[in-house]
Amino acid sequence: MTKADLVSRIAGSSGMTKAQAEKAVDGFVAAVSDALATGQKVTLVGFGTFVVGSRSSRDGRNPRTGEKISIPASKVVKFKPGKSLSEKVK
Repeated sequence: MTKADLVSRIAGSSGMTKAQAEKAVDGFVAAVSDALATGQKVTLVGFGTFVVGSRSSRDGRNPRTGEKISIPASKVVKFKPGKSLSEKVK
């Protein structure tokens, strides 16, 4: 599903125009992004939780040359689905 598909579905199910639905989607994405950037956890009951995790530095290999490389520590966004979403997907 693309952003355009999501906007169309939200507009159809909520009675909003596509322009209003697109603003709502953009606002949601911006709010979640800002919260995660500041280290906050975002929980949508029944849907899931977005949280920032950290990966430690580690050694890896360049697949092309086989040379050892050092992969630096980084932060990653993780998503844990809620119970309702998990049941719906099964």
